[in-house]
Amino acid sequence: MRFVTVNMFDTVFNKTTWDCHADGGSLATTLSDYRDTLCPMFDVAYSALLEDLEQRGMLDTTLVLAMGEFGRTPVLNPRGGRDHWPGCWSVLFAGAGIRGGQVIGASDAWGGEPKDRPVTPAEIAATVYAALGLDPRQRIPGPDGQLVRLADAEPIRELF
Repeated sequence: MRFVTVNMFDTVFNKTTWDCHADGGSLATTLSDYRDTLCPMFDVAYSALLEDLEQRGMLDTTLVLAMGEFGRTPVLNPRGGRDHWPGCWSVLFAGAGIRGGQVIGASDAWGGEPKDRPVTPAEIAATVYAALGLDPRQRIPGPDGQLVRLADAEPIRELF
């Protein structure tokens, strides 16, 4: 198995990035930057990658996952930005047997908390393992030598 990690930016400081604090200093990105720069840039790159993998016959065997480690606050901060928010965020899955064109779960009206079919980080990990052909219930030695499961959850079955 091969793994590739792609970061859109080499740093979040002094550049327009997803770190949208609008602090006017080193993390100055605003919501307008999302609309005008970041989202269009991501859309072009992500869709081009999926199209290229499909054309090369590689999408069925390649898992493409787009995610961050948390979401953004459901309300603007006093500077007009959005800070870190672990309560609710989005993840995109494609390829490797994932059924496309569906949405699993929903947030509340404010985008602050899961409302419908919440998905846990452990389910995301289990889904990645399953898409790569690994049993997420498989046990491996942990740091102390005790056997632990690859993921302490089941895969997101609706995706397959």
